[in-house]
Amino acid sequence: MVNYLRGILILISFTTHYPCQATEGGLGRAVTGAQGTFYAGLVPPDPGFSAQLSYLGFNGEIRGKREVPIAGDLAVGLDTSLDIVSLTGSYIWDTDSTTWNFASMITVPYISLDARTTLEIGPFTGVNRDHTRDLFDIYFAPVIAGLHLSEVNHVSLSVYIYAPTGDYTLGRLANPGLNTWTVSPTVGYTQLMQGGSLEWSTLTAVDFYTENEDTKIQNGAVLRLDSILVKRCANGLGYGVAGGWINQLENDEGPLVDRLDGFRGRALALGPLITYSRKMQSQQQVTVSARWMKELNVRRRLEGDPLLLTFSVTF
Repeated sequence: MVNYLRGILILISFTTHYPCQATEGGLGRAVTGAQGTFYAGLVPPDPGFSAQLSYLGFNGEIRGKREVPIAGDLAVGLDTSLDIVSLTGSYIWDTDSTTWNFASMITVPYISLDARTTLEIGPFTGVNRDHTRDLFDIYFAPVIAGLHLSEVNHVSLSVYIYAPTGDYTLGRLANPGLNTWTVSPTVGYTQLMQGGSLEWSTLTAVDFYTENEDTKIQNGAVLRLDSILVKRCANGLGYGVAGGWINQLENDEGPLVDRLDGFRGRALALGPLITYSRKMQSQQQVTVSARWMKELNVRRRLEGDPLLLTFSVTF
């Protein structure tokens, strides 16, 4: 079992976040269900580098004539299409412990965002469209601590930090940045069954935002729960299901959201996944995976069908 675990992709074992528009814009740092990862609770024991290239596609809308606070204005009928490509690098530290392992990671995302809405500014209304392509907010985890409870049960503890490195312009509909710091304490758990061929991994985090100094909006804390169940075959193929639940724990606060009863949202997502893993002659482990999810029970958030593709290599 230990030899099997050492062959697992390092990067896939880490939490993958996809920063989008903040709660202020009808979404969050995370898209529903897109954070669940293979081996979320497991930091592998072998030291080394790994890299992951990910793509997230999402077309979402807030149905009806609901108002949404965005970049200092109130928007009605928000319709958003986004594509995010993220490059993640990680390193497993060299430790002698058989109980604890440690890692660090950093992700640089690039976003293409299209947004269309009806703006209401005083007595005037009108259709507004905007588009941007640029670097998004960088995020990183200084330390990811992995605790091996047994050969089949593993827990990871980490704090992810999102920095406001993307550009942000007050009044712009499509911004390539959120203009807030976000701190996300995260706990992952992985259980391996049937000799390691059946995996259940779940991930829980809470996102704490700083105030957007330009809009004076303080986003409320957001709870995220993501889970996957996957069965792997001897030929490298795997199949299963992925799901996620997002629930805002606190009301947003600020001059715009006060009139919207705090703009407190939630969403549920569920869908299939498929994966394929292969060890190359150079001893590199390569894994590709895809998942599609349907969002359900959405309230005060953009509603759509997330598509996630990943390509990972362990060196």
